Amino acid sequence: MPRPKRNRTIVNPPIMEGFKPFGIAMTDLEPVILLYEEYESLRLSDYEGLTQELSAEQMNVSRPTFTRIYEKARRAIAKAFVEGKAIFIEGGNYHTDDCWYKCEQCLKLNISKEETDTCNYCHSNLLRKLNKKIEPNGRK
Repeated sequence: MPRPKRNRTIVNPPIMEGFKPFGIAMTDLEPVILLYEEYESLRLSDYEGLTQELSAEQMNVSRPTFTRIYEKARRAIAKAFVEGKAIFIEGGNYHTDDCWYKCEQCLKLNISKEETDTCNYCHSNLLRKLNKKIEPNGRK
C-alpha cells in the first residue's frame, strides 16, 4: 500500500481560473486540468526563477517530487497549446493557510486569513470559495 501524498504548500492561488484559446467558443472546447500544485511549480520555477531545489523547499516536497509535478504541468500546458484546449486551474493535494474566494459581483480574487462572506473590494456577499482550508497534517 503506498503512503498517502503529502499536501503541497501553495502560497497564493492564481488570479484567474484558467485560459481558453482565442477564437474558439468555450462550448466547443475540451478542458485540460492544471492542479494548483502544478500551477505553483510553474510559478516558482519559471516565473520566480527559483531552482527546483528551492521550489521544492517552498512547496514542502522532495526535489524528485517537485520535478514530477513540474513535468506534469508542462505536459498539460503543451497539450492545451498544441490541441487547442482550455486550461482549468483547480484541485490537487495542497495546503494553504488562507481562504481563497472569487467575487461573482466584481470578479476579484479575495484572500483572507479567516472565513468571510463579504468581498473586500465591492462588499458584495456573492463570494465563491476556491479552496478548502486544509491543515498541514491533512485534515480539513
